[in-house]
Amino acid sequence: MALHRLFQLTSLLRSAVSVTLRRNVGLSAVVFNRAAASDLDPVQKLFVDKIRDYRTKSKSAAGGVVDGGAAYEKSVSEEMTKLQRLYGGGDLVKFPDFKFQDPKYDEVAK
Repeated sequence: MALHRLFQLTSLLRSAVSVTLRRNVGLSAVVFNRAAASDLDPVQKLFVDKIRDYRTKSKSAAGGVVDGGAAYEKSVSEEMTKLQRLYGGGDLVKFPDFKFQDPKYDEVAK
């Protein structure tokens, strides 16, 4: 009887220890992953730095082209005037309105 109780106690103790170890291993894995994420290789670090730099530049551009400059703006305005001349003016930014009419069919007598 005492041996049976000892086996029950050891199995209960073993399950408690396994749960505790699983939790500690899971928690330490998260900590180690966060520490390893900051240690990127040089190419990854350069890539991430460029993405962050582009994000800050795009926020400062306020919806415009990043690093566009005056030459780019001049080129865009020239192309817009060419297109307005070719296609008869109007607003080139707005989608055109199409109006289709149904064809009129003549009924043929039999």
